[in-house]
Amino acid sequence: MSSILTNSSSMIALQTLKTINSGLNKTQGEISTGKSIASAKDNSAIWAISKVMEADVSGFKAISESLSLGESTVAVARQASETVTDLLTEIKGKVVAAQEENVDREKIQTDISALRDQINSIVGAAQFNGLNMLSGTENVNVLSSLDRASDGTVTASNITVSRQDLTTEAGTYGSGTSLSANATASASAVVNTANTETLTIATDTDVSTDAFSVTIAGSTISFDAGDLAGDQDAAALAINGAINGLGLTGVSASVAANVITISSTRAFEDVSLAALKNGAATGVTLSGTAIGERAENIALSTSAKVNDGDGYQVTVGSSAYTYVAGPSETMEDVAKGLKAAIDSAGLSDITTQVSEKNGQWSLKVDNNGTTLAFSAVGAAGGTASGGLFGLGGIDVTTDSGAKAALGNIETLIGTAIDASASFGSAQGRIETQSSFIGKLTDSLKVGIGSLVDADMEEASARLQALQVQQQLGIQSLSIANQAPQNILSLFR
Repeated sequence: MSSILTNSSSMIALQTLKTINSGLNKTQGEISTGKSIASAKDNSAIWAISKVMEADVSGFKAISESLSLGESTVAVARQASETVTDLLTEIKGKVVAAQEENVDREKIQTDISALRDQINSIVGAAQFNGLNMLSGTENVNVLSSLDRASDGTVTASNITVSRQDLTTEAGTYGSGTSLSANATASASAVVNTANTETLTIATDTDVSTDAFSVTIAGSTISFDAGDLAGDQDAAALAINGAINGLGLTGVSASVAANVITISSTRAFEDVSLAALKNGAATGVTLSGTAIGERAENIALSTSAKVNDGDGYQVTVGSSAYTYVAGPSETMEDVAKGLKAAIDSAGLSDITTQVSEKNGQWSLKVDNNGTTLAFSAVGAAGGTASGGLFGLGGIDVTTDSGAKAALGNIETLIGTAIDASASFGSAQGRIETQSSFIGKLTDSLKVGIGSLVDADMEEASARLQALQVQQQLGIQSLSIANQAPQNILSLFR
């Protein structure tokens, strides 16, 4: 049935043309934007996912910048600490040269002072964007990643870089919890008194048929049968003379009747003793198998943990010498720090040594002068001493100063080497993370593209097809619109 009121063919043709135009507009939009999903109305789920991923990409770009900044900062610190290590090695060469007595120690000290000033200059200048990793003890966090949980929450991850304090600061002794129980002095005074043991020759009216041997610090004196004559007192007198004849450093002997007193002033070394008569211990009696070292010591706890700011103080005479520990330090560091503090004072009659036995670290202090008071205390809550504490006290102008400097410079070199290694490890980790973040960002971009980017080849082919369909649709609509005119011709 034909009608002039309702043109169903035209309506169908119009709807078809609208559909074609809609598809054409969508395809043209994809071509102009390059995206198949440009807004939430295109595909809300995919669009939402893409926006979350785009936000992550933006965040990772900021992380990449943070890693670059952190890497540069750590690189400066590493290069500076390596330079400090080289300069400390030069100082060691000077210190070794100063061990000779016939050198100009004043000139050597001038060179050491110049190198020390250069180290201080490098440590002070080793900063990037205002951050100096060679000063202070606080850790530095470098933003390294964003972690998204399954519930959508996001947390930041950091690479923690430990500062390595290479300053020469003395630190500040705290007033917190007492740590005195962790440091025990072996005596209340350090004295210039030899330690002794006795050798007693048993009563014997005729020693001419007896053989004697006495071993002191590995050196042995022997008397064969027939070498001696007389009684036990005569034997003691002869043995006493032979002991003194050994010329052992710091070891001497004296005799009273049949008792020989063997003395040792060796500061940091026990002197072993052994004695035999006719190949057996019968007839000779030693009061001890060794003469103990003269030095007194500060024994440090084997169980106490050393925390940042824990300070220990040793009093020698009327002066107190302090070392305050930094992060991750041990009792070994405390002992070496206290040694450096005492050595820096340049006390002419005082020598020090750090030792370890059965896991216990101790600081030994020997006095070759007048009697001095000796004690140790400790307290928490201080400000840590610099890693190169003691460098400023190196003085090789005296024999005792040169000897003390030799041990202290080894400790300082070890500190600088550890700092360089720590920074090198941190820099390597940051570089690895930076490379990963770059690859991760690229992967996210590819993933976003696969979700929302338009296939331009497909869009081009679809555009041409839709343009042809549009032309045909227009012609179809034109033909359909002519139907009422055909009805009108029936009434002519």
